[in-house]
Amino acid sequence: MPEHASEVTAAGIARLAGVGRAAVSNWRRRHDDFPRPVGGSDTSPTYELTAVERWLHDQGKLPSVPLHERLWQRAGSHPDGVPAALRVAGSMLMVFQGDPGFSVSYSAASDDELAARLPADMEKALAARFGPEHPVRLPDRIDDALPLLRTTAKFAQDTGPAQTYEFLFGRYLDANPRQFTLTPQGPAELMAALVGDRPGSVLDPACGSGALLRASAASGAVHGQEIDPELASLTALRLAIGSDPAVRIRVGPGDSLRQDAFRGVTVDTVLCHPPFNDRNWGYDELGYDPRWEYGFPARTESELAWLQHSLAHVRDGGTVVMLMPPAAASRRSGRRVRADLLRRGALRAVVALPAGAAPPHGLPLHLWVLRKPDPDRRPPAELLLFDAAGIPGHGAEKAPWYAVSAAVLEAWAAFDRHGTVQGRPGVSRTLPVIELLDDDVDVTPARHLPPAAADGGAAALESVRDLLAKTLRRTAEIAPAPPAAGEPARWPTTTVGELARAGALVMRAGGGGTAPVDGSAARHAVLTEHDVAAGGDPTGLLPPGRPDGSFEEPVLVAEGDVVVPVLGGGAVARVVDGATAGAALGRNVYLLRPDTTALDPWFLAGFLRGTANTRQASSFASTSTRLDVRRLQVPRLPLADQRRYGERFRTLAAFEEALRQATHLGDRLVQGLYDGLTDGTVRPG
Repeated sequence: MPEHASEVTAAGIARLAGVGRAAVSNWRRRHDDFPRPVGGSDTSPTYELTAVERWLHDQGKLPSVPLHERLWQRAGSHPDGVPAALRVAGSMLMVFQGDPGFSVSYSAASDDELAARLPADMEKALAARFGPEHPVRLPDRIDDALPLLRTTAKFAQDTGPAQTYEFLFGRYLDANPRQFTLTPQGPAELMAALVGDRPGSVLDPACGSGALLRASAASGAVHGQEIDPELASLTALRLAIGSDPAVRIRVGPGDSLRQDAFRGVTVDTVLCHPPFNDRNWGYDELGYDPRWEYGFPARTESELAWLQHSLAHVRDGGTVVMLMPPAAASRRSGRRVRADLLRRGALRAVVALPAGAAPPHGLPLHLWVLRKPDPDRRPPAELLLFDAAGIPGHGAEKAPWYAVSAAVLEAWAAFDRHGTVQGRPGVSRTLPVIELLDDDVDVTPARHLPPAAADGGAAALESVRDLLAKTLRRTAEIAPAPPAAGEPARWPTTTVGELARAGALVMRAGGGGTAPVDGSAARHAVLTEHDVAAGGDPTGLLPPGRPDGSFEEPVLVAEGDVVVPVLGGGAVARVVDGATAGAALGRNVYLLRPDTTALDPWFLAGFLRGTANTRQASSFASTSTRLDVRRLQVPRLPLADQRRYGERFRTLAAFEEALRQATHLGDRLVQGLYDGLTDGTVRPG
């Protein structure tokens, strides 16, 4: 085995070849020339990547290895682990970013020359960006990382340093979902937007992967602290590579409450998604800390400790936006701190987000918007309360995120400007602070909002009832005719992968694409896997592009495309209609664009929904099921027969949509009657 060669596991081989792990095991047993293990253990051996690629190519099982897959294999096989690989690759990308001629000067260098010159160049780039006390630890020698670095440089030539590092960092986060608690893009952008104008300086004392700091788009300085040293170094690289070079980046490791890396630093804005329900936050050591200006938090109130830590770091009049668990708004152990926050005018708004907006996904988390009191100004007299669960959605769906975000920002902008806002029953209102200063000091929005009228009162409910009756009649009219019996079919079949290779359809994976940060181009809604499964409108948003204005074009769906979600194990395939066309394709969704002269889209979607078809094309992990779209089977039928089946599948889809609409209207009528009878707007008869 050559020195510095990368290694790959059986799972990595399966991913390279697009097969299951069982196929790799069969190859090992049946082919004497299959590469021998070079490391690992008896239960999880590793193989030399170059030898595996050569064998797969010779066997015709690997026409070509995608460069991004090769790059990830290099990172995954680094002897010191993926975080070490990302530190080295990210440091080299910083050199690449600062020296446009890097690829030319280093591509011709030998391994020995690179090993001798590159560490000093990387250290110089890190010190110039972060200062001498930066968190990125580099090894003394980089010999083992040279294949990774050459592949990284080649990938970056086409995609740029920022996108290259985002790919590597995103793969690392996706591969370790239980290790990190991430702030999703939507809530991160909303928290940043609540600040208002672009801040000069921003701090996140529990920065994690840096989602909030990236969303803030600070113009002067970015400060972050993360308790995990490895994640702190990777996040520092992410922020540095993806930010304007003029923005000062400082990220430190350590526990912010016990070992504040930015003691004495004040900023314009603090954005924070703190750890929840942490009883070991420092209660025993920090009893006399000067940060507890609003009261010493109880042992069970770690979130209020993080909140006061954040307020201690903003200037007078500066804004703090915290993502909080709903219990923090009502726990009796925190009522004294909440009361003082209200009395002194620090707490300005509490926004209840829809359940599922951020982890833990089962809870409707809250956003607390705070302003550090200005001693020269009178404390505000009212608090804004907003419950996003009250925003109506489309059909049976809850309100899409962009509608939630827009409604929250509209209410906050009006309140911030005028000190009050016109209330919306069931959604928002302003409440005098004095009314909240009771024994509980409960600031949960839902407990103070007037109930929405019973779906518009009796007249509106009558309208819903009429619409339900009309929908039920239509459902009965288009119900499928009794099926004609037949023998099990023995059609010749092909697979989606073979159809793609033959040019009968184009297959694209979703998840890529960014939006221009300056809003110069239209920002497409994203068709998520949940939207496809539920038959709803697109609800997602594209992530922002790079600060320099460049952005990645997303995959856009067109009318007649077939979209298939790959997670969850259900039999789902949907033909895109005119209303959905133009949306960006979300993660974990595949697009199939058939050549309509050879393949009918409704025929294709219908056969992809067969239970036996999806079962044979699925692979199973301990916690999820994933569909291999390439393995889905389609009968080989003449186009006329395809259209005959396609028309039947089209009527089935219309019947399914009518049933979905009837279910929604029925639920709406029943709940509206319950609400009307209990609040007096509807009489029993």
